[in-house]
Amino acid sequence: MGTDLNAPLGQNRKVSPGRNRAPRISAARLAVTCAVVAVLGGSLWSLLAPRGPFKTPDPPGQQTAQAEGPSSESAAAGSTSGGDPSDRTSVPRERGLSGAEIEETRNPDGSIVRTFTPKARDGAGPLILDASRVGQDPHSAAFPNDDLIENTAFGKLPIIGPDGLRPVEQYARPWSGARGTRVAIVVGGLGLSQTGTQRAIRDLPGEITLAFAATGNSLPRWMQEARRDGHEILLQVPLEPFDDADNDPGAHTLLADADTEKNLDELHRAMGQITNYTGIMNYMGGRFLSDADAVEPVMRDIAERGLLFLDDGSSAQSLSGTVAGALDMPHAFADIQLDGTLSREAILRKLDELERVARRNGTAIGVASAFDESIEAIAGWSEEASRRGIEIVGVAALADNPSKQ
Repeated sequence: MGTDLNAPLGQNRKVSPGRNRAPRISAARLAVTCAVVAVLGGSLWSLLAPRGPFKTPDPPGQQTAQAEGPSSESAAAGSTSGGDPSDRTSVPRERGLSGAEIEETRNPDGSIVRTFTPKARDGAGPLILDASRVGQDPHSAAFPNDDLIENTAFGKLPIIGPDGLRPVEQYARPWSGARGTRVAIVVGGLGLSQTGTQRAIRDLPGEITLAFAATGNSLPRWMQEARRDGHEILLQVPLEPFDDADNDPGAHTLLADADTEKNLDELHRAMGQITNYTGIMNYMGGRFLSDADAVEPVMRDIAERGLLFLDDGSSAQSLSGTVAGALDMPHAFADIQLDGTLSREAILRKLDELERVARRNGTAIGVASAFDESIEAIAGWSEEASRRGIEIVGVAALADNPSKQ
């Protein structure tokens, strides 16, 4: 039997010695090669084809949309409603802004720009608030909600969001909701002393409200540290006292005799120093707060920005409560100045008095400054008070809030 594999089938010719001939491809080998190429080509096509077996299928909704080929008008209507276009009975939603008008513009490149504007309400129908945005997640508490920020020449000022959410709600410290004995303690003057500010944030429990002086230093840094540690914060604005010769609140003080525009500029300059605060607290201000013409436009601006006002109770002639009531704005009064006498023992006695007021009335608010003696006494007393069944809450929880009644 011949062994020349290059010879055609059915023939057994011998090649003459010394003669070179080009090898011939057998029909069998050619058939095998073609079969292999066909198999490999088919496999490659299966992998790369748009609807191949290994291609991830489109979601059912997308498949339906492609099959039906909806018109651009119906697609725009579905986007505007913010939900399933087929469900016309659902309440429209778009990023939680149920009270906003949504206008869509399609650019030449196919991208869509959505513009949100507040929609006038007639009082009918539900107002939907995204519950996850009432109070901040601790991981993001150091950063403002962009929907509650107005960029101005004075910096980022607080405003009410397009869905009605207010800074007093967004930045408030959550509490249990129980109607037991509740106490709020506000420690002010933060930012004026670096060591005092650092110690207050480090040593005071997160339940204590911290008030930052608008004239302080490094306020954004301290604000972020305080918020990360769970504190609700206020902004202290300097107001004109009765005797400014002995009590000078410093530059940028709001004055009773200044025109309204000047005072609002000073207020906005103070507001732009930090973000994430629930309200404004006076620093001094006996004369200013007793002048109705001076205090009314300032309180109105604070109310329209969704903030509370805390009166430290230092002036018996203050009209803040009367004006706040007329404006239906959140407001509160401090019951006790805790560190009028600067000693640990005296401050502890005032804290015990604050507890008695709270047990009698259900709630009480105490204010102090960031002195070492005050911080030490408040930190120790707060831990003991919690064991006696007293809940220490942020000041926003105790504010008289007409819109929630």
